[in-house]
Amino acid sequence: MILFHSDIDNTLIYSHKREIGSDKVGVERYQGRMIAYMTSRSHALLKQVAERLLLVPTTTRTAEQYNRIDFGIQSPKYALVCNGGILLEDGRVDQAWYEDSYEMTRDAAGELTAARDYLIRDVHRCFEVRMISELFLFTKSERPVETIEGLKQILDTNKVDICHHRNKIYVIPKSLNKGTACQRFREKQKADCVIAAGDSGFDVSMLKTADIAIAPKQLCDTYHLKVQTVCSGESGIFSDFLLEYILHL
Repeated sequence: MILFHSDIDNTLIYSHKREIGSDKVGVERYQGRMIAYMTSRSHALLKQVAERLLLVPTTTRTAEQYNRIDFGIQSPKYALVCNGGILLEDGRVDQAWYEDSYEMTRDAAGELTAARDYLIRDVHRCFEVRMISELFLFTKSERPVETIEGLKQILDTNKVDICHHRNKIYVIPKSLNKGTACQRFREKQKADCVIAAGDSGFDVSMLKTADIAIAPKQLCDTYHLKVQTVCSGESGIFSDFLLEYILHL
């Protein structure tokens, strides 16, 4: 069995704010409007890939956010959401998987509490502080660099990662990462090979554990990804590149 773990945002689909050309297909609707798209090329290629490999969307999105997406194919049987902390099978939460994830993150519970208390008081915060499925924290900051520096002064970074993407702030237990989730899922499925694709720092652990990894050149350079990683060029749409590459393996 070959598994294909793919990040979603900016790997397979793109926000309506991102210019990907006019030949595109809407794949995510929220509050009555289309907010994310795939290129028509990727839309067609993904169907072919899903027929050959076990596609496992692997994302930091919550289950609710993931379920807004319609790839235009039969819904993947499995998805890893909440940074791998929750496994969905046929759209339902695998309770045993979640309980194992929760146990894995218990040593970081004190850090999450301290981070929540700090963020509630943070004058730069511009969004509510959310505890995602009792696994990690999320909020937004008008000055994310300053918010992160404040968190680093009070938290044990041996237990949690403090990350940001634009104005989004995450505090995530070290054990809750996509790489660990992919290893767990590989053992569960007794898979022979794992292919992974992703575009951000959240995906690096997953890319490093895969047999074949596909990432944009900038990510490869930033994180010094090694020989098993195929880097896309600096131009073109990443989703088109990665899906075409997989079909030619």
